[in-house]
Amino acid sequence: MGIRIYIGNLPQGFNPKEFDSILKSVSNSIRFKPVLDKDTKECRGFGFATTNNEDNANLIIEKLNGFEFNGSKLRVELSEKKDSSSSKRSSANSNRNKKRKDFKKIVHSDAPNLEAPDPRWAGELSKLKDLLANQKTPA
Repeated sequence: MGIRIYIGNLPQGFNPKEFDSILKSVSNSIRFKPVLDKDTKECRGFGFATTNNEDNANLIIEKLNGFEFNGSKLRVELSEKKDSSSSKRSSANSNRNKKRKDFKKIVHSDAPNLEAPDPRWAGELSKLKDLLANQKTPA
């Protein structure tokens, strides 16, 4: 199984073959694939290199992290494993549930509300105030 390496901060309009030659100067067993925009087919500024040897991966990171390529300093690091989408969803749901448990929600309270009235009722409140102000008290 190959070791994936994230390579970021690639300059716009760079030549993948030119970048491949830089990678080959470090090691011959490296394959690079830029991530392309669906619409424009241009590189989105990052890509992934794959190698079968952990020593090669460490060497690439050591040599190319911070390396200046066409005016951009590259960011090179080991790629994190991408889990399947189902496990991502379940972890996202568990994170969401954790946030909900931490949040203390008050459903009903008899305490006086010292805040301003709900803005959704502002129009109705002003009508009531006008009615009360125009109401005449019996003398």
